[in-house]
Amino acid sequence: MSFSQSHLLGIEPLSPSDITAILDLADQYVDLNRRDIKHSDALAGLTQINMFFENSTRTQSSFELAGKRLGADVMSMAMQASSIKKGETLIDTALTLNAMHPDLLVVRHPHSGAVDLLAQKVNCAVLNAGDGRHEHPTQALLDALTIRRAKGRLHRLSIAICGDIAHSRVARSNILLLGKMENRVRLVGPPTLMPSQIDEFGVEVFDDMREGLTDVDVVMMLRLQRERMDGGFIPSEREYYHRYGLDAEKLSHAKDDAIVMHPGPMNRGVEIDGEIADDINRSVIQEQVEMGVAVRMAAMDLLARNLRVQPPDVMA
Repeated sequence: MSFSQSHLLGIEPLSPSDITAILDLADQYVDLNRRDIKHSDALAGLTQINMFFENSTRTQSSFELAGKRLGADVMSMAMQASSIKKGETLIDTALTLNAMHPDLLVVRHPHSGAVDLLAQKVNCAVLNAGDGRHEHPTQALLDALTIRRAKGRLHRLSIAICGDIAHSRVARSNILLLGKMENRVRLVGPPTLMPSQIDEFGVEVFDDMREGLTDVDVVMMLRLQRERMDGGFIPSEREYYHRYGLDAEKLSHAKDDAIVMHPGPMNRGVEIDGEIADDINRSVIQEQVEMGVAVRMAAMDLLARNLRVQPPDVMA
């Protein structure tokens, strides 16, 4: 199983074969996670440090569970109350981390590029758990695995990504990944929530939900990123739901077997109707959560295999 990267900082550096390698191994970890005994020794003897400079529940818990199931020693640092708040720079943090000799470092940071900077300064493999508006690679990978398992393939599909595109690192990573795998990507949302450089993305753009969903295979809804908005991007949540919230009538324009996705957490009645979110025949939102653990296990496993310096055998 070939994987060419020493870090997982984004989708952009990955080749289609890198993406396939992660997804193929993740498929095996899905099977492991459904067993009574959910344990592997792939990361035995290795140390995983999770550093979340932004609050997170789903992603952080998923990475913690993934590391523990692989046998790693997992430590989560409370960055909200750390020395960063006392003025320590990111470089100083990197020096401190190097003194701890971690093997895998999982980082979420509110500033785009911060994870890449850390990767240049630490002596271990780094995984980006989301940086600013830049990328969220493991979310795109788990979305890809969910799509591949539901549709039987990950190429030549028509996929609509809907909602707050401008503030979403999830959207950016998915656009990159789905494009690399030869899919037709549509972006659907109000002009105020589209990136200014949208013409560079190589996608189709729609501001009419029904037109954008016509005959698509996958409907991927996005959360309104209120914490990243500094102005009046939408007139009201009620108006937003009326025009861009996914309900049965809008979904009827997609293919009959189209699946519905959402990275979570959902704002029911704003981005998506509750009945659609819970529809066991169309919604794969809970499957996305399950795939998240498996994808993160696969990513850490492959990065560990590529570590240049193996941990010393202290028992030798």
